[in-house]
Amino acid sequence: MLYELLSGEVDAWEIAPRFSDLLANTGVLFLQDRVKLLNPCDHWGMNGPPGLSFGGTVHLESGLLVEYDWLVLALGAESKLDVVEGAAEFAMPFSTLEDASKMDRKLRELERQKFGNETPIRVAIVGCGYAGVELAATVAERLQGKGIVQAINVENTILPTSPPGNREAALKVLITRNVQLLLGYFVRCVRKASEDSEELTLELQAAERGLQNQSVEADVVLWTIGSKPLVSQLDSFDRPSELPLNGRGQAETDETLRVKGHPRIFALGDSSSLRDSNGRILPATAQVAFQQADFAGWNLWAAINDRPLLPFRFQNLGEMMTLGRNDAAISPSFIDGLTLEGPIGHAARKLAYLTRLPTDEHRIRVGISWLAKSAIDSVASFQSTLARVLSGS
Repeated sequence: MLYELLSGEVDAWEIAPRFSDLLANTGVLFLQDRVKLLNPCDHWGMNGPPGLSFGGTVHLESGLLVEYDWLVLALGAESKLDVVEGAAEFAMPFSTLEDASKMDRKLRELERQKFGNETPIRVAIVGCGYAGVELAATVAERLQGKGIVQAINVENTILPTSPPGNREAALKVLITRNVQLLLGYFVRCVRKASEDSEELTLELQAAERGLQNQSVEADVVLWTIGSKPLVSQLDSFDRPSELPLNGRGQAETDETLRVKGHPRIFALGDSSSLRDSNGRILPATAQVAFQQADFAGWNLWAAINDRPLLPFRFQNLGEMMTLGRNDAAISPSFIDGLTLEGPIGHAARKLAYLTRLPTDEHRIRVGISWLAKSAIDSVASFQSTLARVLSGS
C-alpha cells in the first residue's frame, strides 16, 4: 500500500510497522544489519561435515557472526535500474517505504516550487504493469490537473497479463484523469535536459511499426520495470555463490521450498525459484510470498521434528489494484468475469490488506485508525456538499 502514502490515505506506521514493535514480548531476537557472507555447511549432508553441530554461519556487516541450525532466505528484491543508460542516476524506483517517502518529498518540493504559476509538474512513469498503472492513477489524482502524467510501456497495452476487468477499470480511470499513455515505446536513455537544469529528458525508441522515436521532458522519472533478487548478492567464502541460482538470481528450490542441495535452507518470495504444475516459474508477487510463508513455517517445524514436509501449491485468489483515494479494482479468481471497482473495490481491497497485517494487535490499531479517517472524510464530504447546496440556493 505504498501508493496510499502518496495520496495521504494511510500513515507509514499502519502499513510498515517496525519489527521491534511487532516482536516485542516475544522470544524472537531481532537484529537490524546487512548480510556480508553466507557460509552454509549442509551441502555436506543434513548434519553438515564431521565435527560441526550447526547448519552454517551468517556473517553480518557489523562483524557479528551468527551460527544457525536452519536458515530461511526472504531477502526480497530491489529495482533494476542498470539496464538503461542514465536510469540509475536520474530515475526513482518505487518498491520500498524509503522509495515512497523520497517520492512524496519530491512531489511536495515540486508543488511548492510551482505553486501559483501555470507551469505543470511533469511526471514520467516507465512501465505499465500494476506498479506503473497504480502510480499513474495515484499521482494524477494527487496533482488534480496541475501536472502532466505520462506512462510509457513497451507493450501496446497496459496491464498485459492482468484480468480484462482490471485492465478496463484502470483504463477508464487513466483516461478520466488525463494520463497520457505512450504505448509501444521503450526507454533508450534518461539524461538531464541541460547541464544547469534539473529537468530530465527520456529518449524513447519505437517498438511498434508506424511509431516515431520521440523525446519526453519530465521533472521526475519513476521506474517500475525490472527487479533484482537480493539473494544473488550473497557471497560465500569459497566461491561467488554457494547457492544454486537461476538466470534471474533466485535460489532454486524443490517443491517443499528447500534450496536444492541445502536441506537446512528454505527460500521464499523473491528469493525463491519454484515452478508450478505446468512447469512455469511462479511470479514474484506478494500473494505468492504470503502463501509460501505459511508453507515454509510449517515445513521448517516438520523438518526439525522429522515429520513429512508439504509440497507448496499456489492458489491464485485473484488480483487487485488501487486507482486512487476512493477507487480500486479487484478480480477474484473464484468468480469468473467478476470485477469489483470504484468505492466497493476500494473498500474490499483495504479489508483484504487489513487481514494480511502481521499481528492481531496491529490489525486492531490500524482498523480503528482507518475507521476514524473514513468517518472524518465522510463528515468533510457532507459539509462540502451542504455548503455547495446552500451557496447555490
